[in-house]
Amino acid sequence: MKESRRAHRMRRHYSRMHRAGGLNLVSLMDIFTILVFFLMVNSSDVKVMQNTADVPLPQSTAKKQADETLIVQVIGKAILVQGREVARTEGIETGDTTIGGLAEELAYRRERGGVMPENGFEVTIMAGKETDYRLLRKIMQTCVDENYRQVRLAVESAPEVASG
Repeated sequence: MKESRRAHRMRRHYSRMHRAGGLNLVSLMDIFTILVFFLMVNSSDVKVMQNTADVPLPQSTAKKQADETLIVQVIGKAILVQGREVARTEGIETGDTTIGGLAEELAYRRERGGVMPENGFEVTIMAGKETDYRLLRKIMQTCVDENYRQVRLAVESAPEVASG
């Protein structure tokens, strides 16, 4: 016997409405994309300065987080700017007030830095505890002479001591 059009339409409709549902992968991918962007944006709050084991930093109880600035490191007999050696400590004369190679590199970076802020550019000096103060003073003077007037010294966070 031949099935009527109405019966055929009802059977088709019933089979279409009662089959297993599927996942909409487009919506799922959208949700995961938004989640990834959210995590990338919110994970940038952590700031860690790169440090090498060669520079044992002095300890401090400072609470302020370090800003990302130009980094001048004193490692052994070398002076580095952003990891690139610019001068050697043994070639510095005792009468000099500035360090030639460091001054040239800072001048180059200052020219590329754009408009100078009112207080001067920022620089962070990473030097070990045993660094000679006269050398540290020459490095700071060189930075100030090249308009890097906001000089910071890098320190390592000391564990808090409980009073009691």
